[in-house]
Amino acid sequence: MACENEANISKGKNGRDKVVLAYSGGLDTSVAIKWIQDKYDLDVIAVAINVGQPPSSDDIIARAIRNGAVKAEFVDAKDEFVEEYIWPALKANAMYQNIYPLSTAIARPLIAKKLVDVAKKEGAMYIAHGCTGKGNDQVRFDVGIVSMDPDLKIIAPIREWVMTRDEEIDYANKNGIEIIVKKESPYSRDENLWGASCEAGVLEDAWAEPPKDVWVHTVDPIEAPNQPEYIEIEFEKGIPVGLDGKRMGGIELIESLYKIAGRNGVGRIDHIEDRLVGIKSREVYECPAAEVLITAHRALEAMTVTKDVIEFKRGIEQKFCELVYNGLWFGGLREPINAFIDKTQAYVSGTIRLKLHKGNCTVVGRKSSYSLYDTGLSTYGKDDHFDHKSAVGFIYCWGLPDRTAARAHNKK
Repeated sequence: MACENEANISKGKNGRDKVVLAYSGGLDTSVAIKWIQDKYDLDVIAVAINVGQPPSSDDIIARAIRNGAVKAEFVDAKDEFVEEYIWPALKANAMYQNIYPLSTAIARPLIAKKLVDVAKKEGAMYIAHGCTGKGNDQVRFDVGIVSMDPDLKIIAPIREWVMTRDEEIDYANKNGIEIIVKKESPYSRDENLWGASCEAGVLEDAWAEPPKDVWVHTVDPIEAPNQPEYIEIEFEKGIPVGLDGKRMGGIELIESLYKIAGRNGVGRIDHIEDRLVGIKSREVYECPAAEVLITAHRALEAMTVTKDVIEFKRGIEQKFCELVYNGLWFGGLREPINAFIDKTQAYVSGTIRLKLHKGNCTVVGRKSSYSLYDTGLSTYGKDDHFDHKSAVGFIYCWGLPDRTAARAHNKK
């Protein structure tokens, strides 16, 4: 039981408890401030967390205060997002169902962590988010939050209220809530440094080709430049550190690749995805930087990591993807998996050369001081120093179990 002083910390204005709201400045979370106050009689602390999404057209923190939040905070988490979340995902070659680079999913544990940090600092007993009751994000937030602090209570207004978009706008107008209502998009979007997602609207028809307005960050491959663009990415221990000979920090490198790959039509994904809640959903993603970096990283691993480690790591990578996608970042398995993956990256250093052309990303060159590729062993030319005669004894031993089994079975 909390002591009296600890209990008092959690009280806001007029002795009310506090709730930390994951705040985007959009219609849903703007309306949620007033709705939470009315239904739960709580003081709302609005927290906007920047993981690389497009900036708002106004000061959303000031607007949150004007809309009734007792406090509002902007948290720039881009550096932490890259170093602690994106790079571990890259080293794991993380592609959910071998297709989706986890662009949305990998940001959720960081956002949950920041919300819990603010809740602890402010002495809040509640955290609120704007997830629906059908998606994966509600699980990622709810499970992530209680995994860090099981005493926190969670409020999800959109899971509770039954309001259409028009009804939300009416609610805002009736209650004097300041909102910026853009022309209604038929799509639901989410964006960060690692990629953008798009769903709903005509995309719910699995037979329909995605319309042009779905794609925001990548040009149509047909309209991409006719000449290929070549790039070189330098890695150190599995982490990209340079682009075309220039050393770069993580944010700059990802943003640069986003533009380069995007203008060449690279990074478009359209597939049917298995959600955690049991629904098959048609999802469209744009992940130009992620596609290029994962392609390059895999190629460098192929040159610098032994076969048995690569094959074993592929199963670990899939488990990592499942943990992230299913909201279990803070469970007991993810850290040991990352520790194993980090160990495999000790010699994943070198440079990968790629060709980007009309939607395709192709590895065309690789070099590393830790390369396991030996031209003298692989060549068929005069510099060949492989002992061909040793192959006969190897093949005899390698095939001996099957040879023995065949003799035994043929006798019967």
